Amino acid sequence: MEAIKILVTATTFPRWQNDTEPAFVYELSKRLADAGFEIMVLAPHFKGAKKEEMMGKVRVVRFPYFFERLEKLCYEGGIIPNIKRHWYARLLIPLLTASELIYTIKTAKKEKISVIHAHWIVPQGFVAAIAKKLTGVPYIATAHAGDVFPLKNRLFRLAAGIALKNAACCTANSTATKQAVLKVKNISNIEIIPMGVDLAEFTPKKRSNELRKRTGGKIILAAGRMAEKKGFTHLIEAMPAVIKKIPDAKLVLIGEGPEKELLEEKAKELKLEGKTFFEGKATKEGLAKWYASSDVFVLPSIITKEGDTEGLGLVLLEAIASGLPVIGSNVGGIPDIIKHEETGLLVREKQSDEIAQAIIKILTDRKLRSRLTKNATRHVRENYSWETVTERFAKLLRETHASGGKGQG
Repeated sequence: MEAIKILVTATTFPRWQNDTEPAFVYELSKRLADAGFEIMVLAPHFKGAKKEEMMGKVRVVRFPYFFERLEKLCYEGGIIPNIKRHWYARLLIPLLTASELIYTIKTAKKEKISVIHAHWIVPQGFVAAIAKKLTGVPYIATAHAGDVFPLKNRLFRLAAGIALKNAACCTANSTATKQAVLKVKNISNIEIIPMGVDLAEFTPKKRSNELRKRTGGKIILAAGRMAEKKGFTHLIEAMPAVIKKIPDAKLVLIGEGPEKELLEEKAKELKLEGKTFFEGKATKEGLAKWYASSDVFVLPSIITKEGDTEGLGLVLLEAIASGLPVIGSNVGGIPDIIKHEETGLLVREKQSDEIAQAIIKILTDRKLRSRLTKNATRHVRENYSWETVTERFAKLLRETHASGGKGQG
């Protein structure tokens, strides 16, 4: 039987091997290819990345949308942070959308694509909706939170509404993201399918005695882009109270971003030199070692004034798979993963005192730590393994192909 051809469109995708950009779209694409689909990915170009290549069984095409050195709208934080960082980035949105549309239509026709899988409602879902009108190729749209939570602009909301209305199906990565989607457009064909975690890559077996020795003491780990919505400043503010109770506690922060200097200044202001380590970006392998070598993981995310927040919290899944007890703010998609006092501890956003109390509670109560870790591991294995997630997406893509594949090519 001929393989079903899927065109995956995304604005976040690995630019090269061992890239530190989030790789969940590639991880899903790779597994769908292994499941028998013919996968082609269309992503924006970035200086230094190949225009076209094979990544395993996945064919990747990176389309240009401006002068190469000025293609700054995507990657390194995503579209919204880049609009804040580069004054001209907002002007690139129509260029990116137009270029992606041209490449999507051309590819759909030339490659006889069966289904388009658009990651992010805007711009990919909107582009897929127009492409469907012109080519007849059906699409599913996947919301990842950053495309719906901060969606205030009327034009963007209109584009998102068109994307949702014309999709064969929409998926959301968490309960909170689904609710945000429904506020944009009240649709019935929506289901929650999260991104997954690689249980072979993230495991307690990756523990590194070298990392333990280098930091010394109990390791409190946090990882992610150093941006406002991650709430790292509140975790740093919690550390003096933690150290008062647990003198050998050390905070390790992994990641880069616009708030890094502010966070480093906050650590100095609180006299946390020698107690706080800023490790910069890490590869997947490096991050796996940090997870397995730490004592507790904290994701202190907040809701920003623009309404942006954590869509799911993949780092929580990776930490849990690595054998770590977890603490997270009660915002966005985090409560889907952390059931309070069952699979982890939830705290209110921006409450440094609650973060401190939760850390102390986990680090001083071995029985609690053991129970939370055991429950969380089971929860992740049952609901968030890539095997489970891939199976659900594969079923959806097959159903979309079977019911809506007329008029393609």
